[in-house]
Amino acid sequence: MSNKNDLTVNKISHEISSFAIQAMLYEVACYPSPGLVSPISNGAHKDMDFFTFIDSTAVLSKYLSLFVQEGFTDNSYKDIFNNIRTIGIEAEKEMFIKTKGINTHKGMLFLVGVSCAAVGKAFFEGKNFSQIQCIIKEMTSGIVEKELSSLKEKSHLSHGEKLYLKYKNEGVRGEVERGIPTVFNYSLDFYKQSADLSLNDRLVHTLIGIMQRCNDSTIIHRHNPHVLEEVKEKAKEIIKVGGMKTSCGRKEINNLCEEFIEKNISPGGSADLLGVTVFFYLVEKFMNNVEK
Repeated sequence: MSNKNDLTVNKISHEISSFAIQAMLYEVACYPSPGLVSPISNGAHKDMDFFTFIDSTAVLSKYLSLFVQEGFTDNSYKDIFNNIRTIGIEAEKEMFIKTKGINTHKGMLFLVGVSCAAVGKAFFEGKNFSQIQCIIKEMTSGIVEKELSSLKEKSHLSHGEKLYLKYKNEGVRGEVERGIPTVFNYSLDFYKQSADLSLNDRLVHTLIGIMQRCNDSTIIHRHNPHVLEEVKEKAKEIIKVGGMKTSCGRKEINNLCEEFIEKNISPGGSADLLGVTVFFYLVEKFMNNVEK
């Protein structure tokens, strides 16, 4: 167990980045995960499999440590955010080289990069876990207006930018600017309350819980907001009948797996938030141990 006296930047960056890697691997390892890649199924994806995600996670691991280190400084919140964006661009390039152009972790990289840096800053400033959400808000304030309000002037738009122009969906930028509320205000507690399940079932159960609420830009990109609302309603019904805690819920999740493959639906945004949920669960446990 660590104590406050040995919390150097290297110690923190290695510890916290290991949680991020663990969380990313947990997310892709659980099954049944409707529409998503797992060791059992490629879900609604024809261009990637479980090993593509392993490759991608491995190549991103060193950057996760750099994100934490960037937060573990006396730089301003805004400077930290700008610096990790630069690191993130390099990480993304290397990810695409490793995966031969397949986007496995672009959304996750953004979320976990901000999260790692915010945790690093919390340690540097001696703050507790409950203050991390505020740090994220400070780091990312104004990002939606700054990056999405002048999009018509750009010639090359990302998927997220196109969705904002068409549907006003703020995507991952909106989520981080609000301090990742899906995780801090909902899924973290949901995950804790599912501790009676096996680890695999707990992850799947939490994924379905997140799908009830997530304005998943991956679903909108492949389809439209109407399909997203249908997915949310189906997830709510599954949780209502018990999710992974009941045979009925499990049956419905298996049915959803088949339906999502058939209809080419992938809740990739929810999967990213599941990974971030696990990350912050591990971080909170670590920080509580350090404070003892």
